[in-house]
Amino acid sequence: MITVAGRENRLGTEINRHERFEQLVEEVMNKNMTPEDRSEIAALLESMGWNDTRATEIFGVENIFELASEIWEQIRQKVVTTAFTQNANNGAVKITFELVKSFLRGLIFALPMAISVISMLTLKFSLWSYQNLSVELATCIAIGTILSFVVVGGYTQAIARRGFFYIYQGYYKMARKATFLFIRFGYWTCLIVGIAIYLFNLVFNIFPADMFMYIILFFFFLNSIWLSVTVMYILKRELTFTGLIVAGIGLVYVLFRVFKMDIIVSQLIAISLVSIAGMALVIYYFRSAEKREEKGIAPKMTRLSITIYSIMPYFIYGFLYFSFLFIDRVNAWSANESFMPYFIWFRGEYELGLDFALLALMIPLGVCEVLVNKMMMNIEASYKRYWGFETDKMNAFFEKAYYRMIAIITASSIASAVLIYFVILWSDKAYVHSFDKHLIVSAKTEFVFIIAMASYVILAVALLNAVILFSLSQPSLVNKALLPALGVNFVVGFLLSRWIDYTFAVFGLMAGAVVFVLLSFKAMRSVFRKLDYYLYAIS
Repeated sequence: MITVAGRENRLGTEINRHERFEQLVEEVMNKNMTPEDRSEIAALLESMGWNDTRATEIFGVENIFELASEIWEQIRQKVVTTAFTQNANNGAVKITFELVKSFLRGLIFALPMAISVISMLTLKFSLWSYQNLSVELATCIAIGTILSFVVVGGYTQAIARRGFFYIYQGYYKMARKATFLFIRFGYWTCLIVGIAIYLFNLVFNIFPADMFMYIILFFFFLNSIWLSVTVMYILKRELTFTGLIVAGIGLVYVLFRVFKMDIIVSQLIAISLVSIAGMALVIYYFRSAEKREEKGIAPKMTRLSITIYSIMPYFIYGFLYFSFLFIDRVNAWSANESFMPYFIWFRGEYELGLDFALLALMIPLGVCEVLVNKMMMNIEASYKRYWGFETDKMNAFFEKAYYRMIAIITASSIASAVLIYFVILWSDKAYVHSFDKHLIVSAKTEFVFIIAMASYVILAVALLNAVILFSLSQPSLVNKALLPALGVNFVVGFLLSRWIDYTFAVFGLMAGAVVFVLLSFKAMRSVFRKLDYYLYAIS
């Protein structure tokens, strides 16, 4: 009888211990359904008040880490992998709508560029260029334009990063404060750079005073436009900026063609009004968005030092990226030819080829938006499809998906380049028929056009890698790929433009794009093979 009673007591103890263990497993899973490993479970147990002594007394284990191991194994047995299912009524329709919207958003972002090119073809001028402009004035506008992109490129990236961060959380007031903080920094930087180049020109007399004045005017007003368009982008008002560009071109037409004003004066008036209108609309849109913001305790702004530290990699990317896009032009325009009155001398044949080639990026930009948004939606869904011990499976799945994305963006970029090539050829014939002169003005323009299009096809793949890395909060990896690419772009373009012909500076763009895509591809492979780590880091 005593033996039977002892066995019954031990059996009851085992049952109670088993029930308590199951209860503890449930408590841990309530804290975190998908713990990463045993160490995380041990940390959770300690936060719940468990220690080695208590674990030994209740479950007979040596310490809390042994208890965590048993719970880890139990959770793995409990978990049943199930496919993530969406609402049958809303899933497919919603995803399709989001992807179409992403494509259009990427396309619309490049629309102002297309409108400017079309305006040049039809009206022979745009908001800041003119076909019949003297080479001196064209040089001034080109230098002002390049300086504006390079100087405020970092601020546009900082605005986009910080603005999206607050807007995504619904904090429009904080987004406005952060945005205008960087806008003020941008204007101050423009002022400092303007004074610096004025003093430099005053000492070394690179350009005459009248030419330098045009450089500064276009530099300052274009800076204002780039800053305002970035804010419209984060507020999803891209069409508004496109409308402003159209209105600005219309104003130039009225002033130049109707009132017979000088083309430069007409453009400066239009650019100044567009920049002022852009900033006014930005303020209006933010005020409107703030009215929809939930009322309550307003969170405090992040300390400036922390804000600057967090956005610095994005700022650096903006500077490097726009330097990468324009360094081949600087090489081409500074190559010594038979007639070089200034250090930089605008060459329309080269610029025209690049402008036509840029059109080939429109479709890939839209496709890039779709691919990245779709991948991020799938990654979000993966939290419901994969558990902590299935990280290798998840990483392999997304690495294969990434290779498919590479194939899609490459195919769409090539198709876009072929399409633009035949469109330009057709436009050239139509131009000859209408104006009795060629749109592709020379063999040099055609040469630059073809090589630049091939370069932009390669660059589109690198930009896909960059956008994915940005989405995973890894801008430093993008910069590590872009910095060597910028160096290769400069060195190859500089040497070839001096050794052979100035048009060969375009091969610097191609070589840089190849380096950018190879290094960014290497970074992407390392990220996808440790995707669980990077997702954990940003969660």
